[in-house]
Amino acid sequence: MMKNRIKLYVVFVFYVWVLPVKGQTISPDTLTPVLDYRTFLKEVAARNMAYAAEQYNIQLAEANLLSAGIFPDPEVEVGLFDNAQRRMKMGYGVSSGISWTMELGGKRRARVDVAQNEVELTKLMVEDFFRHLRADATLAYLRAIHSGLVLHVQEDSYQQLLRLAQADSVRLRLGSITQVDARQSKLEARTMRNEVFAAEADQQATYAHLLLLLGREEQESLPLLEGDLQVGARTFMLPTLVLEAQDNRADLKAALGSKHISHKMLQLAKANRVIDLGVSVGMEYNAEARNEMAPSPSFTAVQAGVSIPLKFSNRRPGELRAAQYGILQAEKNYELVELTIKTEVRQAFYTYQAAAKQVEQFNAGLLEDAKAILDGKVYSYQRGETSLLEVLDAQRTYNGVQQSFYQALYDYAAALVELERATGIWDIDL
Repeated sequence: MMKNRIKLYVVFVFYVWVLPVKGQTISPDTLTPVLDYRTFLKEVAARNMAYAAEQYNIQLAEANLLSAGIFPDPEVEVGLFDNAQRRMKMGYGVSSGISWTMELGGKRRARVDVAQNEVELTKLMVEDFFRHLRADATLAYLRAIHSGLVLHVQEDSYQQLLRLAQADSVRLRLGSITQVDARQSKLEARTMRNEVFAAEADQQATYAHLLLLLGREEQESLPLLEGDLQVGARTFMLPTLVLEAQDNRADLKAALGSKHISHKMLQLAKANRVIDLGVSVGMEYNAEARNEMAPSPSFTAVQAGVSIPLKFSNRRPGELRAAQYGILQAEKNYELVELTIKTEVRQAFYTYQAAAKQVEQFNAGLLEDAKAILDGKVYSYQRGETSLLEVLDAQRTYNGVQQSFYQALYDYAAALVELERATGIWDIDL
């Protein structure tokens, strides 16, 4: 009897801990080369299509600035007239002239000021776009790492359950366990295999998102990601974060720039109400008239004139009122952005504190306890002192604790990303 128990123990250890699993899923660790986080962010900044399209807004604003400084074009006029020379012999003539609109009231300067402020505003908006892109790319990178860790947990559990099922099939033939226990272990292995498939699909989805951020084609393979979910503990003070956010956030600076633009728009509206002068200079040549009743020699006449428009449109100050309301709207938008920033920083700060406490629970030995329980159940099962269901429960508990641990690490890292996004600072390195 003792020899049989020793034989069963050796068979169990061989199948559970030594025998390699056939048909094992290929791990993403086989992908090469390695892509570290810093290189990833550099490639996102250089290749992301949305960011590249957003940067063209700066060139568009600068082109509008060039257009705003253009003076009105002069107009050249040339004419030819004939006073029925053949019949009445009154002669013919040629006229030419040039006219130009002289803008008064500082219209050109006002247009240039508006365009210059719009260029600065566009740069701030592009900067704020990159602030969100950098944070979103970091979260995507963290999700990809997290999905890889979860896949590793599922694969490891599947391999262990498969080895256990193979060992139980041998023990069934030897008569040491019942057919129900053997079927149960085989069923658990097949169920875990489905969870591996789901984890693989999740990892592929996260990698596809990374490819989109990198501006790569779908058929391109993604290198192995370097780094983990450990970002290190940080200490922050909420009042300091609020002040830093007010100094650093590009969207708040953009809201302030919008206020400046609204005042410039009012100046432009006032300048547009000032009349413009039309200045013209011309010359007219008349040929000799040979009419018997009123003969005259040829002559050249020089003309100069000024035209003054009648600004009846000033009686309808729609543009002026729109600019005035634009100032009030920009003021409210600035106050809203300022309040929103304070709220975002507070929310991100509290979320970060809660995530840090969750990680501390795992660092206090929760993961080690679950592993020790599983090892103890497996050892007892090897000696025939406990049931298969207890081993499976311990395995599920250990898997759940592992996944919860990785989820807590991801939540903590993501909370740090969101806090620094809200504050407008960035010192994250994975």
